[in-house]
Amino acid sequence: MQRIKIAIQKSGRLNEESLSLLKKCGINIDNYKDQLKASSVNFPIDVFFLRNSDIPQYIIDGIVDVAIIGENLIIENDNKIDIIERLGFSKCKVSIAVPNKMEFNSIMDLNDLKIATSYPNTLNNFLNKESIKARTHVINGSVEIAPNIGLSDAICDIVSSGSTLYKNNLKEVYVIHYSEAVLAVSNTIDKKSNELRLFKKGTNKIAQKVGEEAIELVIESKDDDNERLFLNEGADLLFHYLILLQEKGYKLNDVLNVLKLRNKFTTKLK
Repeated sequence: MQRIKIAIQKSGRLNEESLSLLKKCGINIDNYKDQLKASSVNFPIDVFFLRNSDIPQYIIDGIVDVAIIGENLIIENDNKIDIIERLGFSKCKVSIAVPNKMEFNSIMDLNDLKIATSYPNTLNNFLNKESIKARTHVINGSVEIAPNIGLSDAICDIVSSGSTLYKNNLKEVYVIHYSEAVLAVSNTIDKKSNELRLFKKGTNKIAQKVGEEAIELVIESKDDDNERLFLNEGADLLFHYLILLQEKGYKLNDVLNVLKLRNKFTTKLK
C-alpha cells in the first residue's frame, strides 16, 4: 500500500495543534520528538516535521502528499496549492502595523514608506492592487523590531493576539487577509494515492471504498494460511472507515460510546 506523507510544522503552536488533530483522528505516532520524520504505528502514514516556510515547496514538488499549514503561506505562494479542509485553529491575520506615534488615516499614508515583511508576495500584491508606491524590505523573522532599529517605517506581518505589536510600540492599522490552519494537498495527489484522492471525491466514494474493503476482509478471513494479509485488510478497512467518520462529522469516540452501550445491553440480557 502507498504510504501517505503528511507535513506539519516542526515546532510552535501549529505543531501542537496538528499533533492533537492527528491523535483525534486515531493516528498514533511514537518517538517523534526531535525527529524530522516519524511513522504512524497503526496507519500507512509518515509524518514530516518541517520548517513552516519549507512546507509549501514540499507540497508543490510532491515530496509530501498532504500538509497542515497556515493559509497565509498558501496565499504567499500565489494560491498554487489546493485546500481541501479548513481546520478552524491557529487563526490569525496578515496586517500592516506602524509605530504608535505615527499618524495614520488611510492606506494611502503608506505611500513612499519602507515596509518590512516576511511575506513579500502578499505585501506586493496588496500594494499593487491599491496602487500604493511603497518599498518592500524582506526580513526572515523578527519583523516587528524593524521600525525600532531604523530598518523600516512600517511592517507587514502575522498578528494573533497583538501582544508582540504592543511590546514593540506598534499598532495594527490594516488587515490584508485573515488566516487559519488548513489541510492542503499536492497537485500530484491523483497520480500517487487512492486514499487521498477519496477526500476530493466525497462521502459516497469513501463509503463505497469501505464496502470494498469489508468484502476483501471477508475473503481473506477464509484463508487461515495468510494471517498477515488478513490483518492488512483489516487495517485498510479501519483506515477508510475513520476517513468516512470524519467526513460525516463523527469521531472514533462516538463509535466507542455506542459499543459501550451495546456491551451494557448485552450484559443485561445475559
